[in-house]
Amino acid sequence: MGALTAFFAATTGLLQNDIKRVIAYSTCSQMGYLFMAVGLSQYNVALFHLVNHAFFKALLFLAAGGVLHSMQDQQDLRKLGGLINFLPFTYTAILVGSLSLMAFPFLTGFFSKDLILELAYGQYEFSGNMAY
Repeated sequence: MGALTAFFAATTGLLQNDIKRVIAYSTCSQMGYLFMAVGLSQYNVALFHLVNHAFFKALLFLAAGGVLHSMQDQQDLRKLGGLINFLPFTYTAILVGSLSLMAFPFLTGFFSKDLILELAYGQYEFSGNMAY
C-alpha cells in the first residue's frame, strides 16, 4: 500500500503546475515510503525517514515562500523561469532540497529511502521488485 501511495502521489505531483501543490504531493509520496517502512515493521527506519523528510521539506517550503514573495505571489511553475539569475541563493536551496527529495547520493533523502527499499527487497521479494 505504501509503494502504491508513493507512486500515485509522485505521478499526480508531476501533473501539477502550482509550486505549493507540487511540494504537497511530494510530501504524500514520501509518506508512502514512510508507510512502507511501517508495513515492514521497521519503525526506527520510518522515524529516520520522517526526520530526514522534515528537514529537506522545510527547506523546500521556506525557499518556495521566498520565491513567491519575490515573484509577486506567482505560483505557476511555468512562469517562474530564470530563478538562477534572479534569486541565486534561493535557487541553490531549492536545488539541494529537490536533490535530497529525489534521493541523490550522499544527501539525506538517499540514505533513508535506500534503506527502506533495501529492507523491502530483503523481506519480500515481490513487493521489493515492485518498489525498485
